Amino acid sequence: MNIENGAHRPGKWRFRFVYGIALVLFLVAGGRLFYLTVVDKEFLQNQGEMRAVRSESIPATRGMILDRRGEPLAVSTPTWTLIANPKALWNMEQDPQQGKTPSQQIKHLADAMGVGRAWLQDKFESNKNRSYMYLKRQVAPHEADRIMAAHVVGVSKTREYKRFYPAGEVAAQVVGFTNIDDKGQEGIELAYDKALQGKPGKRTFLKDLNGNVLRSIGEDEPERPGQNIELSIDLRLQYLAYRELKAAVTEHRATSASAVILDVKTGEILAMVNQPSYNPNDRSTLEYDELRNRAVIDLFEPGSTMKPFTVSAALMSGQYNTESTINTAPGYLRIGRFTIRDEGNYGKINLETLLVKSSNVGASKIAFSLPQDAIWNIDYELGIGSPVGIGFPGEATGNLPSHPKWHPSEVATLSYGYGLSVSTLQLAQAYMTLANGGYRVPVSIFKQDGKPVGKQVIPRQVAKNVTKMMEAVVQRGSGRAAKIPGYSVAGKTGTVHRVGSKGYEYDQYNAMFAGFAPASNPRLAMVVMINDPKGRQYYGGEVAAPVFSRVMEGALTILNISPDLPDGLREVRLDTKKAPYRVAQGN
Repeated sequence: MNIENGAHRPGKWRFRFVYGIALVLFLVAGGRLFYLTVVDKEFLQNQGEMRAVRSESIPATRGMILDRRGEPLAVSTPTWTLIANPKALWNMEQDPQQGKTPSQQIKHLADAMGVGRAWLQDKFESNKNRSYMYLKRQVAPHEADRIMAAHVVGVSKTREYKRFYPAGEVAAQVVGFTNIDDKGQEGIELAYDKALQGKPGKRTFLKDLNGNVLRSIGEDEPERPGQNIELSIDLRLQYLAYRELKAAVTEHRATSASAVILDVKTGEILAMVNQPSYNPNDRSTLEYDELRNRAVIDLFEPGSTMKPFTVSAALMSGQYNTESTINTAPGYLRIGRFTIRDEGNYGKINLETLLVKSSNVGASKIAFSLPQDAIWNIDYELGIGSPVGIGFPGEATGNLPSHPKWHPSEVATLSYGYGLSVSTLQLAQAYMTLANGGYRVPVSIFKQDGKPVGKQVIPRQVAKNVTKMMEAVVQRGSGRAAKIPGYSVAGKTGTVHRVGSKGYEYDQYNAMFAGFAPASNPRLAMVVMINDPKGRQYYGGEVAAPVFSRVMEGALTILNISPDLPDGLREVRLDTKKAPYRVAQGN
């Protein structure tokens, strides 16, 4: 019995000892927890803010915009954006061993950034309860490194991309631009913003108060770059057309201008230029009017550039052939109180002479002899009054009026290009169709790989006959300034009165030239439209035709398209400054 009692006493002692130790440890831990959560609460909060789990979006590289030869029109370059945590900075206690007060750090940061100390101080104070604030966006790497070297609490950097446009103002309205958040705002950048953007990635990490990444947490989600877009534009032709159009606007003191070059066989837009323009890399002086892609958006009455299609309608009707004549005497035609006039009394003329002389009377008499909707039908089939459909923001539809009952004056004006409206691109599409043997193919702003499927809207022989007549316009008519040495050219001039607040303005004009080359086997179609030239010259043959000649000659050379005229028949360029060729208004 004594032995048993002696054996039990050591067991009770050990149990009480272990229980006592556990109790002491519990009290110590509880006391420490109470101290940290109640007495030293601010310390824990600061430590929590100093080491936090953050999720960061990894920006995706925006897709490039390229010309048809792979030359960049829009690229993204890496930059840094500086951000700050004002709350962390202001909650920092001064530590004589570690650094400066918040205000001292802000002054140090202002010096590194090159900004006013008072301004930056106010910025931090007004955002002192926020944990995220932009300091400076899209900063060059060397500048970001200099600012980060200031080692200011809460200041960190994150990668972004900045858009750069190598062609500058030359392709500004076509390519467009993005805002500071890399979102498309104009042009192709806006129209195809979703495809260009790509998909951002994501990463989660532990970060300290100074913005330093301590370690990654979990797996990163990689970003997916945006899709590259290859346009049909040939930057070589774009530069050439832009240079000549800008020179013409300056020389003739015009308000604005646009020009389009199309590949006759594929419908590709090889050049599309506008004046005025702007530099998308520096938009500090940008004016709203400069944003307009006038070739697609602006509408105008095409005037005599529509007469080849009136002649086409005449030949398609079967009532006329290439030898048919029209009596335009005495040089004018009265329709009630409305009078249609030619520059002179041309008497009896054939269809070719009608185009060479640009006879309004002749075009009107053709219209009166045909069914009332005959000219409307061919204009409609050529795409007049319908959007071209290249997917460009703000593309204009144009206007091709349709009446249940046509007044004779409406029939007449439609025949020589008044009473309807087109864009430069729409008119280029119509001429491209004529150049392509009457076969209309879709117009595209993107490079095409295969042969496009189109529609025959003008009989091939009719298109061929009208092309021959348009060659005569360039050889001996109002389009002589459009001649190109070694190449046959088919085209038509146009000069129309501009519409003002009270109707047609007597002394304000739009000057146009539309044509294609080589006429024997057309490859390129081009339209030049110059709005309100204010110099001594204002006719399409004086102002727009020379631009066509210079640009088309360069384009044919660049694309290595062989001359189609024998050496002995090569034409000498007409100097329109020394011997201006005047044509009738509306020509």
